[in-house]
Amino acid sequence: MSSGEAMLPPESRPGESSPAGGPAFGRLKRRADFLAVAGRGRKQGRGALLVQVLQHGEGQVRLGFTATKKLGNAVVRNRAKRRMRAAARAEFAAKPAQGHDIVLVAREAIRQNSFADLCEDLRAALIKLGLPR
Repeated sequence: MSSGEAMLPPESRPGESSPAGGPAFGRLKRRADFLAVAGRGRKQGRGALLVQVLQHGEGQVRLGFTATKKLGNAVVRNRAKRRMRAAARAEFAAKPAQGHDIVLVAREAIRQNSFADLCEDLRAALIKLGLPR
């Protein structure tokens, strides 16, 4: 085993917990996946974020997070994405939305909103979009 292999995290399977203790979700990483959700999915803006949802059939929920340069510099954008990941982890821990691709887009209000407000915005947007909560 080379030194590079030793540093790789173990593979996560659907339904298993990640090493950090949170649920194992699929991640949207390719631009084409983000564009598919934005183009064919439903959208709901709510306070600090915009939620885009596309049903893709069976399987685990796949999440994507984005923050545009309009929001601020890299530090501000990364903080916004960390907060959105934490809110999604809290919201989907008990009842994931199986078979959906979900993209969370940070809005300007995320910089001032409390974490509780961010979680409430996410929950309200998901309910409005008809995802089972």
